[in-house]
Formats: sequence, structure tokens, C-alpha cells
Amino acid sequence: MPANDGLYETFDKRFHSLMIGIAHLDKLADGCVWAEGPVWFADGGYLLWSDIPNNRILRWMPETGVSVFRADSNNSNGNTRDRQGRLVTCEHLTRRVTRTEPDGSITVIADRYKGKRLNSPNDVVVTSDHSIWFTDPSYGILTEFEGSRAEQEQGGCYVYRVDPATGEIAVVVDDFVKPNGLAFSPDEKILYVADSAGSHDPEAPCHIRAFDVVDGKRLVNGRVFCKIKTGVPDGFRMDVNGNLWTSTHAGVECYAPDGALLGRINVPEIVANVCFGGTRRNRLFITATTSLYAVYVNTTGVQRP
Repeated sequence: MPANDGLYETFDKRFHSLMIGIAHLDKLADGCVWAEGPVWFADGGYLLWSDIPNNRILRWMPETGVSVFRADSNNSNGNTRDRQGRLVTCEHLTRRVTRTEPDGSITVIADRYKGKRLNSPNDVVVTSDHSIWFTDPSYGILTEFEGSRAEQEQGGCYVYRVDPATGEIAVVVDDFVKPNGLAFSPDEKILYVADSAGSHDPEAPCHIRAFDVVDGKRLVNGRVFCKIKTGVPDGFRMDVNGNLWTSTHAGVECYAPDGALLGRINVPEIVANVCFGGTRRNRLFITATTSLYAVYVNTTGVQRP
């Protein structure tokens, strides 16, 4: 039996060029309760990811395996790196977005909007102009499981942009039910944002929307990019050709820039998030419920390594 038997499902022949015929799904770590927020550090040769209910950030290195990078992580969720290589993290418990400085100290990037506390920042990206974009659904204040139950102070669940020069926080989209994962197209002209509201309401959105970016600050022409039929979309990343690789309940699905579903990588657990990494950024790391997985693909990720 081939090592990758049952690993791929193809819905469009374009997916064949993105697969590695002899690749297999590697299980790198387990023991998490809800694994999320993977980010690759090329200069250190390691991956960080969040284990939200266990309140920790873990680190995986090829040579040494798994260790705890940060205990008491404030129920961290999504992670990314800024253009200086610093870790940027969404924290559910403290309802804020933070940056880890080179000396290990923590800088608060955003915790309030118009004087009121944020809900529970979920995922975050940094663009080439150093602006920080993040989503703020209410998952972290709904239960004690991945945050702390609390009243929602904001009027909704928004997508925000933090100005790199002034630190001003602005709402860029206000009509999501549960905004979740987000990523920019390779040229940063399109922002994609998931709405995962179907996690709590089967009649609510389970799709990824696309927006045109104007002057690096405003979003216009919002439209549904793709609808997810296998559970809900959570975190996702883009490759250099503009294909979108998203988490679903069935595995990782790949969508072409035209919104067509190309194929699926089957994963034995519900997938929460993904990122590209490895020496050549051609290894897709997958956080899925209790475990961290990885598979080599025939493409390269666009996010900062």
C-alpha cells in the first residue's frame, strides 16, 4: 500500500500539481486539548503553536521534539511574526493582542476599542507596511474552556487594523458573526477572512469571504470566496500562487484563487489551523485537536518564515 494511500482527495485536476506523490502525513506531537495558532521561525528552525485550554505555547524542533515555550500563555490562540521577526499573539484570557520583544518582555498592541475591552482576539497577520490585522470573535468569553466567561463589551465581533505609525485601532469589517482566520493574497491586494459562526449555529455562516484592499487600510467589495461544507473554516494560509489552504473538520482543503475547491488532505482529527514552514517553506504544519501534523506539498507559503 502506498504511504500516502487515502491522504489526498482530488476535486480539480489542478490539485495534482500541488501534491507530492510519495509524501505522507507525519504526526509530530500529541497531548494537546485544542491545538491552534502555528507559526514557523525559520531563523530558529522551530515551530510554535498554542494549546489553548492547557494555557501554553509549545515549541517543536526537528532535532529535539516538543518543549514548552511559554506556560501561562493567557489562553493564547493565533500567532504570527511581525516584519522584525517578533512573535505576535492573540490572547483569549486577557482579551488582547501582544508582541514578544527580543528580551522576552510583552508589549500590548491592542486590548480595547473606544474604551471597551475586546472580545477575545483570535487570529492575526502583519502586512508589509507593518500594520497588524486581527479578528475578534467571542469564543474566549463564551465558556471557561479557552478563556473566561464574561460579558461582551463590544457591539459585535469585528475585524480590526492597527496603524503601525500611531497604534490607532480601527474597525475594517463589522458584519461578521464570528470572524476567525485571516490571510492576505501574495500581493496583499485581497484580504480573506473566515466566518466560523456555524460552530454554534448550524444556520450561521460557514464560509470565507474576500475583500479588496484600498490604500492598505480600507476593505471594499466584500464577497463570499468559498463555502465550507465539511464543518467550519478556522485558520488558513496562502501559497505563492494564491491558493488558499484552510482548516476544516475533514482535514485541510485547498481552494484556487477563483474559489474552486481543488482538493483535500485528510487528517484524522478536526483541523484548527495551518502554516507553511520548514527549510523551503514547502512543509504544511497542521494543528488538529490534540496533535501537530506535517506534510510536504509541492508549493511554497507566502507568509513571513
